[in-house]
Amino acid sequence: MHNAIDLLKERGFLAQCTDEETLREALDQGPVTFYVGFDPTADSLHAGHFIALMAMSHLQKAGHRPICLVGGGTGTVGDPSGRTDMRKVMTDETIRYNCECFKKQIARFIDFTDDRAIMVDNGDWLRSLNYIELLRDVGAHFTVNRMLAAESYKQRWEKGLTFLEFNYMIMQAYDFLELNRHYGCRLQMGGDDQWSNIIAGVELCRRKSNQTVFGLTNKLLTKSDGTKMGKTAGGALWLDAKKTSPYEFYQYWRNIDDADIENCLSLLTYLPMDEVRSLSAAEGREINRSKEILAYEATKIVHGAQAADQARNTAQILFSGGTSTDIPQVSCTLGEKLIDVLTRGGVLSSKGEARRLIQQGGLTLNNIRITDEHYVLNSSDFSHGEALLKKGKKKHYKLTCCR
Repeated sequence: MHNAIDLLKERGFLAQCTDEETLREALDQGPVTFYVGFDPTADSLHAGHFIALMAMSHLQKAGHRPICLVGGGTGTVGDPSGRTDMRKVMTDETIRYNCECFKKQIARFIDFTDDRAIMVDNGDWLRSLNYIELLRDVGAHFTVNRMLAAESYKQRWEKGLTFLEFNYMIMQAYDFLELNRHYGCRLQMGGDDQWSNIIAGVELCRRKSNQTVFGLTNKLLTKSDGTKMGKTAGGALWLDAKKTSPYEFYQYWRNIDDADIENCLSLLTYLPMDEVRSLSAAEGREINRSKEILAYEATKIVHGAQAADQARNTAQILFSGGTSTDIPQVSCTLGEKLIDVLTRGGVLSSKGEARRLIQQGGLTLNNIRITDEHYVLNSSDFSHGEALLKKGKKKHYKLTCCR
């Protein structure tokens, strides 16, 4: 069996590690308890979390025990990493609700039977901390100079970093200390933008408990040109079927660039690497078959085999010129401007983008190209209250008319 480090490297997960050789030895010696944290910034996880969940799943399958941490405590502050402004402060009720949504989604990836994994909420310990005791017991081990050198803080320095957010690194570091003390957790994993926070936790465990623990980051989900992947016209690519339908999810991966196929197959499926390399080497029309396999496998992991089958069947029907009840629906009314429907329904992010698409000939209604940016929907556009909208070559939407 591969060491888990080798597995993560081969599939392209590994970005940075605090002490790779010593961690490799620990993983060889027996099960290692590790954790990944998820702050409840929304009521659903999104494509950016997909990689972290897959990395956790691979480690669990290799015999190690995951702790899935939801941030009922850290969510009250908000991580400044990768942010140009302060996150919106959420109510306790919203945080609790989002945490419960996360728990259900995480359970699709991680096996919690027979104590194979643990689910915890850092609100259980962070909310009860005495602030003065925390400052003396934990704060004394952090230097402001070193904290400000962290990339997540440097990015915010000129625009303004609130003292609220400045505490986030200490809170996350304390999580690692708490999990090490109570569950024997020896490894924290997270996205590469979490490196500074993870190092802080490793160092705190060493100083407070004289424990050797490890930090490991996975690569972020990016395209071959370095830009973030997982964004759609309507916003994030969510893992909740109510926010992003299985068909939309399937189509996103079906339509990625050829250059991104190997990376996505490696990170977002369980396919053996020999098969990944073979599919990625395809050319011409065969590369589309590879994309269909990627889309199906990713959708099956997130939404289940039945939803993946239905999404694939829908795509095949639409590609052959048919119609399906499973494509995204957008409601509209007679007399409404099509450009308003497109932006309100999340088909396009702005009226400017909609106008450009129409001017470029990229929008059809019932297979008729729309050339008028002021086009108004009328009764002749609908059959039994429905019309088929096509954006570009591959994005389909069903317009449902509310008279």
